[in-house]
Amino acid sequence: MSESEEIDAFDRKILALLQVDGRLTNNDLSERVNLSASQCSRRRQRLEEEGLIRGYRAVLDRDRLGFPLVNIISVTLATHNRDNARRFAELLGRLPEVLEAHALTGEMDYFVKVVTPDLKSLAEFVNDVLLPHESVQHVKTSIVLQTLKETTELPLGAVR
Repeated sequence: MSESEEIDAFDRKILALLQVDGRLTNNDLSERVNLSASQCSRRRQRLEEEGLIRGYRAVLDRDRLGFPLVNIISVTLATHNRDNARRFAELLGRLPEVLEAHALTGEMDYFVKVVTPDLKSLAEFVNDVLLPHESVQHVKTSIVLQTLKETTELPLGAVR
């Protein structure tokens, strides 16, 4: 049985509410899901212990903090072997400007989402960090003109 099958409707409501606002207290949750605060507390703790809630974060304003450019970078590796993929993954893990990195099927091997303060920083990232790396063969960079939707919320149900 998968973890998603082990959770009930109350758990799903709690998860849906917390992913919108992780600062909700157990009292707030109890009012919204019609359980006692102690029941909500026990459920939240279990969901955390089981890893369904992996953490709580503040969502920061990247523009106001100096990272107005969002860049989508497609990367093709020089050779397709385990060591090359591992070296590239280790590189990405060390780079704080990388927000997301996904291994892909198809023409490109990786999709990397990067934030930079300006075009000069983007050029330095591509030319001085990605391209010289021994595992990289080809890089294609796109600058995001407009973000139409950006969320980390899973579609657990419309609970607001």
